[in-house]
Amino acid sequence: MNWRWLKFWRWFRTGAQIEQAQRLFARQREHLEWQFFQAASASGKPRGLRWKAIDWEPGVEFARERSSGQLAALVGVTIQFEAVAGSDMEGLPAVGNLRNASAVFFFHQGRWHTVGKAVFNLNPDEALAYFHNQYERISSSG
Repeated sequence: MNWRWLKFWRWFRTGAQIEQAQRLFARQREHLEWQFFQAASASGKPRGLRWKAIDWEPGVEFARERSSGQLAALVGVTIQFEAVAGSDMEGLPAVGNLRNASAVFFFHQGRWHTVGKAVFNLNPDEALAYFHNQYERISSSG
């Protein structure tokens, strides 16, 4: 009987933590978007391009990494780049094309973080389907 209670308690605690993380993401979203742009811009990737602007989709998909249990959030974005002066990308017409991607955030030690990682050419739903062996989708909060 005690093992059932323990299993229920772990499930309840984890569910409450997920809901808290989702609420925290919503409250901090504007700041997280700014942090993402700063980190992505400083990454030097893609080579020869400068991050010019990001349009953010309103939704967010939450997932849990299967191996570690770490929570992740993916937000759909449309990114605009410009060529770095003097780079081999300068003058290429495709530089001005808008690129869709998923901005990646992770929850660690009670806070949301980002390193500016973008999963290019996949919206959040597609990214979670593609990486289904690594991530398990979590229902979005209300």
